[in-house]
Amino acid sequence: MDRVYRRQRHIYDLTRKFYLLGRDRMIDELAPKPGARVVEVGCGTARNLIRIARRYPDSRLFGLDASQAMLETAAVAIGRAGLSSRITLAQGYAETLGPAAFGESVPFDNIVFSYSLSMIPDWRQALRAARDTLAAGGRIHVVDFGDLESLIAPARLALLKWLALFHVAPRRELLRALENAAGGQLRVLPGRYAFLFSANAENLACLDSALLHD
Repeated sequence: MDRVYRRQRHIYDLTRKFYLLGRDRMIDELAPKPGARVVEVGCGTARNLIRIARRYPDSRLFGLDASQAMLETAAVAIGRAGLSSRITLAQGYAETLGPAAFGESVPFDNIVFSYSLSMIPDWRQALRAARDTLAAGGRIHVVDFGDLESLIAPARLALLKWLALFHVAPRRELLRALENAAGGQLRVLPGRYAFLFSANAENLACLDSALLHD
């Protein structure tokens, strides 16, 4: 990840705003309780964390990312925003998510995956880890690429080729499992370009086995 984003991190937010759709909608609907502990898995440049912190001033924020280079950029952005006292960053992998990564022991109230599951090789384990570290009454929130099946073939193939350059692979099986399972809130954006999903631990436990099992 450091090799991929060593240079990209400097223009990441400027370029991604055109095709990482639904992020702000997810943040606006996050609605954490006062004092909630919110973690973003794959926080990148901290663009979302800063927006969440400003939108919900009573929340405590955490950001986990596999790339140390991206975390360096995130720390600078957080400092410029005057939010260093509210946002804690840590380097680590989604598959081992837990409060211990931040030197803490209290579980998280809200766990956010914003276009990160499509980059995590073992996304099933990432969701298991998130489910297992969720506080009672907490929720997991996902926004990511859909299966793109409603896009015209040339556009779909071009987008997939572009995403592959950054090790991004839309999780078609994840979206289909969510559509076939009961529980949680799922919305698919036009063209099946992206989807938003929110669920509590009980919802995740009841999802079709294809979601969390190999």
